[in-house]
Amino acid sequence: MQKITSPKEFFGFTPGDDFELAHWSKIVEYFYALEKETDRMIVENMGPTTEGHPFLKLTISSAKNLANLDRLRKISMRLADPRGLSAAEIEELAEEGKAVCVQTMSLHGNEVGGTQMAVNLAYDLVSKNDEDTLRILDEVVFVMVPCFNPDGEIQAVEWYYSQKGTPYEGSDAPEIFHKYAGHDNNRDAVYQNVVESRHMADIFFHEWMPQAYVDHHHMGSYGARMEIVPYRNPIRKDTAPHIMRELNWYGAAMGRAMEEKGLTGVSHGAVYPGWQHFGFSNIVNQHNITGMLTETATAKMATPKYIDPTQVKGNGLSKEAHFNYPSPWNGGWWHLHDITDRQYTAAYAVLDTMARNRKSVLRDMAIKADYQIACGKSNPAFAYIIPENQHDRGEFTHLIRLLLRQNIEVHRAKTAFAVGNGTYPAGTYVIFLAQPKYGVITNLLGQTDFPVDRWTKNAAGAVTGYDTFTDTVNEFMGVEVIPAGTRFDGDFEVVKVVDAAFDTLKKSGRVILDARENAAYAAVNAMLKAGVAVYRTDSENHDFYAEGDADLLAEILSGHPTVYRIAADTPKLQNRVERLRIGVFHRFYYGNDHEGWTRYVLEQYGFDYRTVYDKDVCDGLPDLDVLVIPHDSLAFILGPEEAPPSAINSWVRWITEFGGPQPPEYRSGIGLAGVAALKSFVERGGRLLTFNQSSDFAIDYVGAAVKNVVKNLNAVQHNAHGSTLRALVDINDPACYGMPRETYILNYNSPTFALDDKFDADHYRVPIRYADKALLRSGYLAGEDYIKGKGVLVCCKKGKGEIILYGYEPQWRAQTTGVYKTFFNELYK
Repeated sequence: MQKITSPKEFFGFTPGDDFELAHWSKIVEYFYALEKETDRMIVENMGPTTEGHPFLKLTISSAKNLANLDRLRKISMRLADPRGLSAAEIEELAEEGKAVCVQTMSLHGNEVGGTQMAVNLAYDLVSKNDEDTLRILDEVVFVMVPCFNPDGEIQAVEWYYSQKGTPYEGSDAPEIFHKYAGHDNNRDAVYQNVVESRHMADIFFHEWMPQAYVDHHHMGSYGARMEIVPYRNPIRKDTAPHIMRELNWYGAAMGRAMEEKGLTGVSHGAVYPGWQHFGFSNIVNQHNITGMLTETATAKMATPKYIDPTQVKGNGLSKEAHFNYPSPWNGGWWHLHDITDRQYTAAYAVLDTMARNRKSVLRDMAIKADYQIACGKSNPAFAYIIPENQHDRGEFTHLIRLLLRQNIEVHRAKTAFAVGNGTYPAGTYVIFLAQPKYGVITNLLGQTDFPVDRWTKNAAGAVTGYDTFTDTVNEFMGVEVIPAGTRFDGDFEVVKVVDAAFDTLKKSGRVILDARENAAYAAVNAMLKAGVAVYRTDSENHDFYAEGDADLLAEILSGHPTVYRIAADTPKLQNRVERLRIGVFHRFYYGNDHEGWTRYVLEQYGFDYRTVYDKDVCDGLPDLDVLVIPHDSLAFILGPEEAPPSAINSWVRWITEFGGPQPPEYRSGIGLAGVAALKSFVERGGRLLTFNQSSDFAIDYVGAAVKNVVKNLNAVQHNAHGSTLRALVDINDPACYGMPRETYILNYNSPTFALDDKFDADHYRVPIRYADKALLRSGYLAGEDYIKGKGVLVCCKKGKGEIILYGYEPQWRAQTTGVYKTFFNELYK
């Protein structure tokens, strides 16, 4: 038998050793070397990451299973959708098939333990021949993604070695660990904006539909040593009961294995709720894949961390032993191998459980699917109807594509059909609820009420949640989705691919681009860069008019498709559209995810920008017309050293505690000198855009005479926390050209504005206000009376320039596409 190279032989150390981290490039090299030495593993590079590195998928199983992989994949996919199968046929497939488990490591690249552990786990599975290992190989197809975020792993490892031996050894890198998404890369399972998310969606929803998934993370240093499943309440709506039972089952196996090895400090059901962000570890539960999260206390990268017994906080419920936390950890030195040992044990326990219960695991997949189908049949909505005639046809197409990426069954009407007293034309899209992905559909498209009960209320009576209170993507995107509310018949076809909703017209040197389309802005930017003259028209939507060489316009519109029409004559024009010089404020202290998403959206739509640092602000920004300050804490804008004590909130304290000290050159902040320079920038004619909480900075420091009416309210008095609220739009205000008259705003405990300047009130415009009543669409809202009728978007004239205050994030995670235009419009002259 061929010798298998051990990690220590290859790297010179065993991953998990103190003061050592394996670099992704070497890990990739090691896995390819292993593949040559064993018949138990297939290594596949799924393609480049965002920054061009390999994204690996390892498939580990017996040689026999690997030779039969296509058949095993088809069985797994078929049991996930058992419609048309008899009980006997399901039993036959469960007998023939193999359990399929997907596990991902280090989705957050600075959480280094998972990827280091993956090396050891893969080696053991391909080299050991004990009974338990052979059972796993025979009964399970293990699909392992050893690093979900290779770019971040590379950054973390290189930063660690660059600071090793300095006072900053073990601190986090000063930048976000994904070029655009940062920590939000685990909030991208639905939109799949970044390529790594698309790779994972292919594995989950189009290739395997595994029965179980484990996502390995790190958490803060001072609580439990590890948090495993089951989650704490509440349960997300429309989850199959089998999921909760299996979470208990797998969690019990993890916990038992930890106790067997003497790995203390392991908790469950204390920190992470069943209803949390709709990232992969959570959304797969609605796909009937049992989704598990492990969170292990972090060290200082590969450097041990000492935690005094008085600093230990327990698992959030108690420091003492209790049912959820039977073996407390009482402090001491915490090493990287403490992390990798616990992650390895959890990963192996799930594989072992699936191997010992293969047929039940497979059979249960069909049971969960049948449960969801039955729920869909009994739901009075029956189906969701998505008409083609939408305000923004491009976003309508975008929504259908998002649903298809989840492998939701989507139908399109071949002929007109009647629902109740109404009729819908051919081409209308329909999502019937009686399908295995019922729970995904209702969470993404169904009006959502976040639960208000003993599980979500804290001791003060405030409703709390983990991330947003709703994930209703059609509301984020401004696309109308209609619950049918009754059964209906018609001639429908299943859709696998959706074509762009744009017509291709004859060439012309005069075209009018529909300003209701987000896609129009990408086309306009391409035209402006090519020297084409573009104007705003005096039409109801303030459409774009472009005049130039017909071949050039056709080429641009071919590369940037959007809704447009041929202009026989020059329409009535309003003003010429000109590009402005845009800057995006960037700070260190581990970076700002919101800034990353801002850059992403600007690049997607062809807006040129440059990154602005605190020194640039202090120098006065002479080469810029627009400065964007994405959502951020006042402490990080000013700098923690110059911010008032009241600005050092719990989030700032937590992130600096978690990330560690930073070298002097990365202790960013504009300080009071930067504030003075920003005031001058605006007075000279600059435009300052502040998103969400950054608007408080503009109010308090830059001189916008506006009041944030919710700033000093507690969470019992006012609370939205990621809910969609109804707002009214002045479509004739330049900030809102192309918008509908009514929209939904994703309010994430966002500022809401009232004018405070009674002398110069004419210097202020309020293009978007909350409605006067019935604000809540989805999620939860406390304190409606405080914000009804108040300003959501306020434009403040200041000297020759202006300050634009956003009481929301128009580019939030590249998901709230329904309000993109309120951002884009401010980037033109």
